Amino acid sequence: MKTIAVAWTGASGLPYGLRLVDRLLAAGCQVWLMYSQAAQIVARQEADLVLPAQPREAQRLLAERFGDSAGRLKVFDRNDWNAPPASGSNPPDAYVICPCTMGTLAEVAAGTAKDLITRSADVVLKEGRMLILVPRETPFSAIHLENMLRLSRAGAVILPPNPGFYHRPADIGGLVDFVVARILDRLNVPHDLMPRWGADRG
Repeated sequence: MKTIAVAWTGASGLPYGLRLVDRLLAAGCQVWLMYSQAAQIVARQEADLVLPAQPREAQRLLAERFGDSAGRLKVFDRNDWNAPPASGSNPPDAYVICPCTMGTLAEVAAGTAKDLITRSADVVLKEGRMLILVPRETPFSAIHLENMLRLSRAGAVILPPNPGFYHRPADIGGLVDFVVARILDRLNVPHDLMPRWGADRG
């Protein structure tokens, strides 16, 4: 069973993060979830979701939302330095920050590790595990691009949520699934969110 760490930060795009956690749990993965204070504001704005400040309450709420009866979802406080992903002795198999603010991306690029969200990214990079950043911003400034290039050279995957249209999405859910499918592909987690390109050719 893969262990995937996920962080939600304060960029617009929480529906991507929610759908990602949902599909990871459906695929049988263990999910370690963290979220920033700004993400709590975005969750209310974009999903009418009130994320509790206490991890135990959040875990109970989200387990019910995602139907996680097996207890595979663990929620950690962003300031919990004793949480598993804070140490290279117990890193996740991969880590996805989705959505990722430019502030978070800059902190990861600088290696500041000021909280569990950015410390976990530092750990994953130094341990040679996969780090995926989903930056939801437009346009990108030269500073943003330089930070992304620095992280790419360090081994991170920069995966902006740019949905395609060749699968003819009928609604917002179809656009969200396109991006989440690309993340799951990178994680090598099976899914059925959309047909494979050319799969209908005999």
